[in-house]
Amino acid sequence: MNEEYALYNRADHTARTEDLFLNRRQWLTQAGGGFGAIALSCMLAEQGFSQDGKGALAPKQPPNKAKAKRVLHVFLQGAAPHMDLWDPRPELNKSGGKQTGNRKLLASPFKFPKFGKSGLQMSEIWPNIGRHADDIAIIRSLYTDAPAHGPATYMMNTGEMQEIRPAVGSWALYGLGTENQNLPGFITMRPGNSPDARNYTNAFLPGAFQGTFVDSNNTKIEDIIKNIKSDFASRKDQRKQLDLLLKLNEIHKQKRQAEGALEARINTFELAYRMQTDAREAFDIAGEKPETRAKYGNNGQGRQLLIARRLLERGVRFVQVSQGGWDLHGGIANRAARNAQELDPAVGALMDDLKERGLFEDTLIYISSEFGRSPTEDGGGGRSHNARGMSTVLAGGGIKGGIGYGSTDELGGSAVENKVHVKDLHATVLNQLGFDHEQLTFRNGGRDFRLTQPTRTLPQGGTVVQGVIA
Repeated sequence: MNEEYALYNRADHTARTEDLFLNRRQWLTQAGGGFGAIALSCMLAEQGFSQDGKGALAPKQPPNKAKAKRVLHVFLQGAAPHMDLWDPRPELNKSGGKQTGNRKLLASPFKFPKFGKSGLQMSEIWPNIGRHADDIAIIRSLYTDAPAHGPATYMMNTGEMQEIRPAVGSWALYGLGTENQNLPGFITMRPGNSPDARNYTNAFLPGAFQGTFVDSNNTKIEDIIKNIKSDFASRKDQRKQLDLLLKLNEIHKQKRQAEGALEARINTFELAYRMQTDAREAFDIAGEKPETRAKYGNNGQGRQLLIARRLLERGVRFVQVSQGGWDLHGGIANRAARNAQELDPAVGALMDDLKERGLFEDTLIYISSEFGRSPTEDGGGGRSHNARGMSTVLAGGGIKGGIGYGSTDELGGSAVENKVHVKDLHATVLNQLGFDHEQLTFRNGGRDFRLTQPTRTLPQGGTVVQGVIA
C-alpha cells in the first residue's frame, strides 16, 4: 500500500487527503473540462483560430499549380458604361442620334486609340492603364443576371444576388490563408462610408475569413484604424488580458455549441493585438517619397491604391478598392473623364510598382463593375442600366496580355460572342489561385456550397475562361 493510499485511510489526515485526492464529482468536473478544452481547441482550429492566433489563416498550398498568389479587385461602383471605357463600338458612334424605339442612340464622347505593341483599344481616358496594354486582357462579353444596383453588386462580390454568401475575398482567404498574420487577409477600401457589409461578408464561413473595411478618406493612421493602440495598457498587460479573455470564452463555449459570432470576436481581439505594429506601418503612406505619392495622385483613389500596393507586398491575400460615381445616367463626357483622372494614374502607378518589385506576375488584378450601360441615351448625355453586356479588365497573375476577348453586338447592348457570366469570372479568379472552383467547397446546413454555386440557368455554376489565360 503506497503512502498516499495509507493517508487516505487515516482519519487524522483528512485535511491532507483533500489536498491529494479529488472526490468523484470534482474528478468528473475537471476531467470533463479537460476533454472539453481539447475538443474546443480542435473546433477552433477547424474554424480558423488557434491560441497562436493563426489556425486556418496560416498560408496553405493550393491543390493545383497557382499562377497568382494574391488578388487586387478594383470595383467601379455604379455600373460603368463599357462602350465609353473598354468596348469600342464604331457602329454605335456612326448611329449616334438615331431613334430606336422611344429613345435615341448615344455615341461615345471618347476616342478609342490603340495602345501598346498589341494595339489593344481602350478609351483615351485611360492613358496610364494603356501603357500596360500588352499585359491586359479585356473581356468584352461579360453579363450578369439583373440591372439593379444592389443585387448585381452582391452578384459581383459574392456570386449570388439574394442569398447571403461569402465574398470572393473570403473564399480566397479560406482556400489559401494569408502570408501576414499581423494584418487582415481580406481588406476592402473605399473613400467615405462603409459599403453594404454583405459585399465583404464571410457569411457561413468561419469568422476568421470576414473582410475588413477601411475608409481610405482618412489620412491619419488613428482615423484609418480606430483604437489601433491602447492608451490604457501596455502590450504585456494587453496580452495578459487577452489570455484571460480566451479562457473565459473557452468556458462559455464549452457550455454551448460553437458560436460563429463569438469565434469571430476572439479572432478580432487577437488580430487587433498583433496589428498594433504592422498595421500602423502598412497603412501609413507618409514614409513614401513625395514623387511616389504624386505619381499615384494626391486624392482618395491615389491614396487607397498606394495603400493597396503596400498591403499586397506585405502578404495580404485579397485587396479590394472601390470607386463610386459611376451611376452615369447623365453627363458621361465630363463625369467619366473626371473619375478616370483620379483612378487611371493610380492603377498605372500600382502596376509599375508591382512590376518593379517582381510581384506583377503573381498578382491577379481585375477591374469590374456591377453591370453595364445601354447604347441609348438616358437623360443628358447618360445611359441607363444594362445587365446583358459589360466589360471587365484582367492583368497579371497568368493572364494573356494584349487581347480583347468576346464581343457585344454592334451597338454594345448585349454580349454575343464568347459570352462570360460573372460566375465564369469567379471561376477564373479561383483557377488562377490554384483551385478547381467546383472543389473549393464548405459544408453548411448539410450541403456543400461553393463560390460558383450552380443555378437553373447556369447548371455548371461557372466555367473557367480559358481564352484569357496565358
